[in-house]
Amino acid sequence: MSQPENTTRKPTLYLFPVPLSEGAPASVLPAGNIEIIRNVKYFVVENLRSARRFLKACDRSIDINELHFTELSEHTPVQDVAAMLQPMAEGHDIGVISEAGCPAVADPGADLVAVAQQRGLEVCPLVGPSSILMSLMGSGFNGQSFAFNGYLPVDSAARTARLKELERRIRREHQTQIFIETPYRNNRLIEELARVLPQDLRLCVASDITGPRQSIVTLPIAKWRNRKYDYNKIPTIFLLG
Repeated sequence: MSQPENTTRKPTLYLFPVPLSEGAPASVLPAGNIEIIRNVKYFVVENLRSARRFLKACDRSIDINELHFTELSEHTPVQDVAAMLQPMAEGHDIGVISEAGCPAVADPGADLVAVAQQRGLEVCPLVGPSSILMSLMGSGFNGQSFAFNGYLPVDSAARTARLKELERRIRREHQTQIFIETPYRNNRLIEELARVLPQDLRLCVASDITGPRQSIVTLPIAKWRNRKYDYNKIPTIFLLG
């Protein structure tokens, strides 16, 4: 006679995506995400203030004072990360919340997930908006081979060298190249791309994705040189192809 399965539920590390722009979470997140959020009491967050605001936007009945928060940012010492999983050892679920988009993708939450995987803990990524994937979807560029490069170097010479390397990857491998910039430097970056890169290369500028000012425009560099635009201080992602 077969033994009954062990149905004891394991504590889970949930990765909660958050909206990329202002607006109701229900407009971009599945109802199932919000239902899970209501039952989680321990959170590891990139920014405490924005995490609290996100949770209240999900369900105003959530009592923030009953929740436990730990901050994990790019400035958190690596040796402090493992201790953030202690609630799971005590039988509690933990939710990870980034400032925008998907936790652990271009996000310090990746360090926590790495420790959880090393320990054999249950990790559950949930459905939600990713600026990297959504900009790629709307760009018209190669979605079979692509690379996210984060921020380009600040030094002008180093940045030009990196852009030339990205161009070589596009020519050699037909690989879409994706990167970001600090929002107040967006316009300056487009000017630089138009000056440094070959005129036939295509640039996609994807701005305020899922937001009221959403704009995804792909044009040859030659046309960006004379185009009027203003992406100042608007969350934007850039793609070359």
